[in-house]
Amino acid sequence: MSAAVDYAQAGELKFGQVGIANLRVRTLDVAQLVAEMRDRVQRAPNLFARAAVVLDFGGLGKAPSFEEARTLLDGLREAGVLPVALAYGTREIEALSQQLGLPLLAKFRAQYERAEADAAPAPRAAAAEPARARAEPPAAAAAKPVAPTPAPGQVQRSPVRSGQQVYADNRDLTVLGAVGAGAEVIADGSIHIYGALRGRALAGAQGNEDARIFCREFHAELVAVAGHYKVLEDIPQALRGKAVQAWLENGQIKLAALD
Repeated sequence: MSAAVDYAQAGELKFGQVGIANLRVRTLDVAQLVAEMRDRVQRAPNLFARAAVVLDFGGLGKAPSFEEARTLLDGLREAGVLPVALAYGTREIEALSQQLGLPLLAKFRAQYERAEADAAPAPRAAAAEPARARAEPPAAAAAKPVAPTPAPGQVQRSPVRSGQQVYADNRDLTVLGAVGAGAEVIADGSIHIYGALRGRALAGAQGNEDARIFCREFHAELVAVAGHYKVLEDIPQALRGKAVQAWLENGQIKLAALD
């Protein structure tokens, strides 16, 4: 009998708010990681060729050795991507970055740590106070918190041309014109594009899974919501050039034509 084949991916690829790919290594299988990235480059050469990648070893039980990390770096470069930094983690990762001559970037780790902290069980409640202490009224009533004023959506009135990047910090982004090939629009909220989308659109950049992308004419190189993405080669031909919305459902990007 043939051996069972494990189709689980060794690396989870996500896009951060600056458009740099973050490769979170979940299994230190260098051959599989290199093969996965080579396949991504071949399926979307204009997007991933010589793509800047941050390596995040935070998903492993321990940091890789210098030899393992060096072999992975060489393989990724041969596959057509460009590792530019390590994601900050432990002292071992910091030492490894010095050995490899790569900088550390902290924000990618911070996003994962926030998600992991949210998923952690709440600490056990403290022992109940004596009834007399509970019955005592507070010395002064706590001030009622004031809800922060939501920031208005950001409006981009001119077209976003190749090489340009527009980022809407903690708000939605509305683009009144087109987003050209090689351009990038990013928002912590949703993205609305009233022209053609030919570049990249990344919504929910800080992890908002309810964010959506809407555009009038869909030719996107890449769309991403909360780090989950699809590239043009993965998009049905029937949706290209149509008015489309994109959203996240069960960890997968969904696309549908707008009525």
